[in-house]
Amino acid sequence: MQKQKILIIGGGGREHAVGWKVAQSPRAGELFFAPGNAGTATLGTNVPISATDIPALINFAKKENIDLTLALPDDPLSLGIVDQFNAEGLRIWGPTKAAAQLESSKAYAKDFMKRHNLPTAKFETFTDFEKAKEYVANGSLPVVIKASGLALGKGVVICETLNQANEALENMLVKKVFGESGATVVIEEFLLGPEISIHAFCDGENYKIFPSAQDHKRVGVGDTGPNTGGMGTVAPVPFASTELMKKIEESIVAPTLRAMVADGIPFQGVLFPGLMLTKDGPKILEFNARFGDPETQSFMRLLDTDLIEIIEATLDHKLNEIEIKWKPLFACNIVLASLGYPGNYEKGKVITGLEKFPPLDKGEVPEAEGVVLFHAGTKAENGELLTNGGRVLGVSATGNTLPEALEKAYKAIESINFDGMQYRKDIGKNAMKMLE
Repeated sequence: MQKQKILIIGGGGREHAVGWKVAQSPRAGELFFAPGNAGTATLGTNVPISATDIPALINFAKKENIDLTLALPDDPLSLGIVDQFNAEGLRIWGPTKAAAQLESSKAYAKDFMKRHNLPTAKFETFTDFEKAKEYVANGSLPVVIKASGLALGKGVVICETLNQANEALENMLVKKVFGESGATVVIEEFLLGPEISIHAFCDGENYKIFPSAQDHKRVGVGDTGPNTGGMGTVAPVPFASTELMKKIEESIVAPTLRAMVADGIPFQGVLFPGLMLTKDGPKILEFNARFGDPETQSFMRLLDTDLIEIIEATLDHKLNEIEIKWKPLFACNIVLASLGYPGNYEKGKVITGLEKFPPLDKGEVPEAEGVVLFHAGTKAENGELLTNGGRVLGVSATGNTLPEALEKAYKAIESINFDGMQYRKDIGKNAMKMLE
């Protein structure tokens, strides 16, 4: 078996986790990360190229004779990195620009769901501030206001009062706090129920669904404070029964992929619908066109099949020919974030206490009592590890039960420290409460 040179695009916790799993494959040769972080540097070579600098990434892939590129973040996918690599004859994994619109344009996604009769919240889209204000004033509260474009998971505001709604609309449509991403807004009905994250590997026609997961979007304990990119996950979700997962597969995953084929834009990569389990059944909150972060960090701890084998099967339209195995365990991933995140935060804080967690070198899978540390916003400088982003580290753990996995992760956090470190102390609590 010839080993492949692999380029992984991105620099967060998701990329470290995917790189860690890829490194365990007998098919994996030299690994490169663009731009990577201090954690990915222990698995391969970090390349100082931005994830959105597609011409530079293409030049690098050609110069280094890269065999396979994994396009993981949403930004390069929305810019058409897959189309551009394919045009140059380079092998790359991920959805095309047209397919990635499911995530990059909420207005497109909502229209797609409406046309194909997929279960979602009632909605309207607006570009005009006054018309949007009038619509909200004549509707019912609470209401959900979303920037149509990509906003790092922060472009969704749940408004309980008219003032909050008007402020959110003004921020997006007038003050342009999300730039062009907020030039169109989606206003939708507020749905009630627990949220779960669904992921599926897709090869255009065939799909293989992951175990369920649950992200914790709000920054504060008890789901308080502003939305973030995600503060922690658990997988599988204890209350997501086999029957529920089958219903989600039949009413959401399979028809979505059939609809993409019908529209002439088959989806290849990872489809990730975020769902709300309402009293009327599962409804789609939003589509993502890639691995979730921090869901991926939990999933990679559970995946028991060679990730490169799966990726090759999706690229070759042979996903139906392989079996994907998952460990019969529970996993969690708890995010350690900088003070001020998801707003303004300082970088360059010294991180201490990682001696217990050896670097994740290629040939090994070192686990301190079932704990693996995934780097996100980190950098190494002058022999020290420093914070370099809003979400800094992900502390992942596995266990035979969810409480066991969570206990291991929280115990590990006790030894880690950096100035202003914040994290949620209630990850997984709601999921377990629903079993009571």
